[in-house]
Amino acid sequence: MRESSALIAHLRHVARDGAVRQGDARADDAWLAQGLAAAQLHEIHAAHVEESASAAGFAIALALAAKAIPILWLRTEAAERQGGRLHATGLVELGVSIATLVLGVVADDGALLRAAADGARCDGLGTLVVEAWGRCPAIDLTTTRRLMLAAETSGVTVLLLRIAAQPVPTAAATRWGVESVASTPLEADAPGSPTFAIELQRRRGGPSGRRWRVEWNRDACRFDDIQSTEAQDRAPLSGARLPLAAGRAVAQHAPAPVRRG
Repeated sequence: MRESSALIAHLRHVARDGAVRQGDARADDAWLAQGLAAAQLHEIHAAHVEESASAAGFAIALALAAKAIPILWLRTEAAERQGGRLHATGLVELGVSIATLVLGVVADDGALLRAAADGARCDGLGTLVVEAWGRCPAIDLTTTRRLMLAAETSGVTVLLLRIAAQPVPTAAATRWGVESVASTPLEADAPGSPTFAIELQRRRGGPSGRRWRVEWNRDACRFDDIQSTEAQDRAPLSGARLPLAAGRAVAQHAPAPVRRG
């Protein structure tokens, strides 16, 4: 019944605006300052577990660039064991106000997608981050079409964060690949800003394959394109790292003060 109501609302929206949105019709580099297109489903891929922190940091930065807050972040208990807890200090360093982030940890992939379906329909959210590890066969065309429909109806931007998963056909407007690269050191060899190597792997209704090398500018809440300076020597400092507490000794400490839902 809820899906039928959402479909009716979507059809009314189409009738009012005169067209169905097809991907991101903005300039290729509009996301640098404005984040990704709102009210759409987007995929962010980290091909290897070692890049999971970079993909997570990129997702948060996209939400901040678009001013799409508050943020609901959904993940499974297995993700907490494999990747470690989200670290509040690292989120604050990226520019997140902890009061604008709600973290939901669920039992398994099935519960994750059920919670994502509810979250995507909540028009009080700015961004919904759905973190899925591994193959997760339940993420398919049918599931992602439902998420896209809900996003277009509610206005929520849904970021599907895939860790160590092969891309599969989905209804996402865009698919992005993320890798960490060494940051440019500041004065006195202090670690520089989070830096990412980004590839637009797929774009519905438009060209793909473009690559960027960017730094996250926390003060301006935007990405700075440093592609033209790739030839400069870079010290192997911080890279793009979102601090995580792994499931070892440090994980025995009390959870970071992130609000849980």
